[in-house]
Amino acid sequence: MKLSFPVPFFCALTIAMAPAPAKELPPPATRPVDFVADVQPLLHDTCLKCHGPEKQKNGYRVDVKSIAVKGGDTHGAAIVPGHSAESPLIKFVAGLDEDMLMPPKGERLTAEQIGLLRAWIDQGAVWPESASTPLEDPRKTHWAFQPVARPAVPAVPAPGVRVRVRNPIDAFIAARLAEKGLTPSPEADPRTLVRRLHLILHGLPPTPRQVEAFVADARPDAYERLVEEMLASPRYGERWARHWLDVIPFGETHGFEVNTPRANAWPYRDYVIEAFNKDTPYPRFILDQLAGDTTGVDAATGFIVAAAALLPGQVGKDEESKLKARQDELNEMIAGAGGAFLGLTLHCARCHDHKFDPVTQSDYYAIQAIFAGVRHGDRPLTTPAAEEHRKDAPAIRARLETALVQLLDFEPLASADGRARSALRAPVHSRVNVDRFAPVKTQQLRFTILATSDNNLYEPCLDELEVFTAGPDRHNVALASAGARVTSSGDYRDSTKHRLEHLNDGAYGNDRSWISNTRGHGWVQVELARPETIDVVRWGRDRELKFRDRLPVQYRIEVADDLGEWQTVAASGDRATYVDEKAAAPQIPPGLEDARLAAWHAASGAAKDLEKELRAVTEASMVYAGRFEQPGPTFKLYRGEASQRREQVGPGAVTAIGVSLHLPVEAPDRDRRVAFAQWLGDRQNPLPARVLVNRIWQHHFGEGIVSTPNDFGRNGARPSHPELLDWLADEFMSHGWSIKELQRLIVTSATWRQASAPEPKGLQKDAATRLLWRFPPRRLEAEAIHDSMLAVSGVLDLRMGGPGYSVFAPNSNYVRVYDPKPEYGPAEWRRMVYQTKVRMAQDSTFGAFDCPDAGQSSPHRARSTTPLQALDLFNSGFVNQQAELFAARLRREGGDENLAAQIKRAFQLTVLREPAADEARVCAQLANQEGLPVLCRVLLNANEFLFIP
Repeated sequence: MKLSFPVPFFCALTIAMAPAPAKELPPPATRPVDFVADVQPLLHDTCLKCHGPEKQKNGYRVDVKSIAVKGGDTHGAAIVPGHSAESPLIKFVAGLDEDMLMPPKGERLTAEQIGLLRAWIDQGAVWPESASTPLEDPRKTHWAFQPVARPAVPAVPAPGVRVRVRNPIDAFIAARLAEKGLTPSPEADPRTLVRRLHLILHGLPPTPRQVEAFVADARPDAYERLVEEMLASPRYGERWARHWLDVIPFGETHGFEVNTPRANAWPYRDYVIEAFNKDTPYPRFILDQLAGDTTGVDAATGFIVAAAALLPGQVGKDEESKLKARQDELNEMIAGAGGAFLGLTLHCARCHDHKFDPVTQSDYYAIQAIFAGVRHGDRPLTTPAAEEHRKDAPAIRARLETALVQLLDFEPLASADGRARSALRAPVHSRVNVDRFAPVKTQQLRFTILATSDNNLYEPCLDELEVFTAGPDRHNVALASAGARVTSSGDYRDSTKHRLEHLNDGAYGNDRSWISNTRGHGWVQVELARPETIDVVRWGRDRELKFRDRLPVQYRIEVADDLGEWQTVAASGDRATYVDEKAAAPQIPPGLEDARLAAWHAASGAAKDLEKELRAVTEASMVYAGRFEQPGPTFKLYRGEASQRREQVGPGAVTAIGVSLHLPVEAPDRDRRVAFAQWLGDRQNPLPARVLVNRIWQHHFGEGIVSTPNDFGRNGARPSHPELLDWLADEFMSHGWSIKELQRLIVTSATWRQASAPEPKGLQKDAATRLLWRFPPRRLEAEAIHDSMLAVSGVLDLRMGGPGYSVFAPNSNYVRVYDPKPEYGPAEWRRMVYQTKVRMAQDSTFGAFDCPDAGQSSPHRARSTTPLQALDLFNSGFVNQQAELFAARLRREGGDENLAAQIKRAFQLTVLREPAADEARVCAQLANQEGLPVLCRVLLNANEFLFIP
């Protein structure tokens, strides 16, 4: 058996080495060796640079006794007391492995030095505790792991200093500025404030009427009234939900190579919007997202399964591949919850204890046990509306089946000998295929597969085999419920999805299908309850069209006579050549003319309408929010390897943070998720309130008090205003964990209401404006730019909720290709938060503006400036279209022939002021020379329109 050792203090590489013969090593020194006098100086001079306090390659240190002996991240002892020849440390410094010469640079250890190390180890590796560097305990020293304590509000600066204190936020900011010899900026003018409020709280510009009303409002509480009005608007939730969806990361496709849609993911987005609008207390917000199935909001648990996930067909068939895929899936859930709620990189403890934070590998697997009962997938909604939809579905499904059965009469007769009678029948399709033949009385039918669409690389699949009686009262007699029995040549070894009994259970789709156990071949046989006169066989590979592999393309259908002799009634030879289909549209059967063709179109149209109605009802009652089951045991894994189980771990949380959480190993799935949510929402947990407060602050000022919003650990940034962060966290919890109350506190502060104009002194001492001596101006995000353009052009559709709109051309490839639509219309003029979020594909215009691709959490968007952004905003089809619509609005509201009024109105709508005389003159020249839409395009590209002031 090979033993796996770490490279001791050098690099993360697993080495399997048998003990080296002692004669290959320099002999150990014969004298007594003292660690402090002989060994410690040697380790200090040759190893400390890479394996000391400043740097720890492979997680190894030679200045800390426990780590030096135990070894680095790849496990295995580096020093084996009493056995120097078996100690990996000696093997590497002696260069026994030519690929791992250590130290890697500089002078190698001499034979005498190696002999000293050997003698020290052979003599018991005695290392006094006083000679070991004490390890820092981050639980006691790192700010984020300390309990939230409400600090005293700093005293107001002395009279004469230019500071306005409207609430305690201003006192904390002013005190920090005073340390740097800076003072806050004066308050911004009313027009700037009303625009800033609308852009930050709603992501939309105010209308000219709203601006003028605020400017003219002389009441002393006019500003506070405006804040209340804006927090009560449904536009608020749409704006702030987008920030949370970045953190998740929320996407409406599965990602990876296939990237197929998640048709029912959108209810989670609607839940988040509603939660912000209702000001759901943060602990309840957490509970909903981890256990919404217990709180009456099923859609909320879309949080757990928001990340990309491999489809079943993308995971290898072997057990190890399945285990690894499941571990990756659970890791995404842990990383999502850890980053969003705790601001910790919990996933770094998957293979070993966290290098920087007090998160052990056991903690990681305890949290994995919390999510062990969650599987990706849809589940039924339990809302009253969904229940009503479910009640409608059976009736619609029955009407649809009647319509589909009527279409069978239009199918041409199949050829038993494989030769076309007149014209070739339609090619085989993954969804549904019909073989109609002359009526024949039989009790047994056999479907034999001769070849598949993937050149017989995989075992063929059928999701349902239906046999219909001849005559006016057609019905399927192959159903198990009708007494029919099925047998096969052999079945695929899968105990859940691909089972023989699924072949005639009346359910469609890959999850209810049969797969042969032979590549490219196989047969299934149906024995009817009694002899029947039949004339149609209907079959498919996957009528949900999620999978198109394993499709039978060559086959034979036979029936048995009274003597048990088999005769062919239909075969694939008279079908058109199979091609990998791009769409699922039904093809017109050959040979139909005049009245028969018109009747087919009518019947086909009726069936399509019913399919659409059924799909709408079905999808309205389902949500992609995870499926829950009772979890099996969770095991700690050696180095995170899915097949390397160690001891069993019960459900729990981070033991070093907050209150303790211990559940029995057999705890039900729901209880686990509820307990974890309550642990996160406990006031004694020092992280969730700090993390959330920081996120809200970030989206008000462009940067959080902690600039690494998903990492509050020791590897993250230190807070710019630590006392303010703790005061806000305590205030947040003390006021019912109300996010709107926190927003109200921030936007009514003098700090938030400052002007944004630069000052030389401030730029010199704090160019990044981290100390907030002014309000930091910044460019709007992609969504706010998009929505603002629609607003000023006058076509913004403020309809809320429901399935989103797509900016990509439709396609049904197995591997999805997302090509931009060639043009946009009213269906695409909703707010961008309702745009279907496709992973790894971007809106053709606004994707360039640092939009996350939902591949991973994006708690802080980059703010780049690129030539492509300028090109997109000036030349894209969307912007040109909106410029035309904007121009049409100006003509309506300013008068067809009154260019001056049109220009005035354009400035009022875009930059919320009237043009200066020279601006009006230049704009008139441009409009006269190039046309009003070009002027509109220029204004839509103006910095004054695109920036938060």
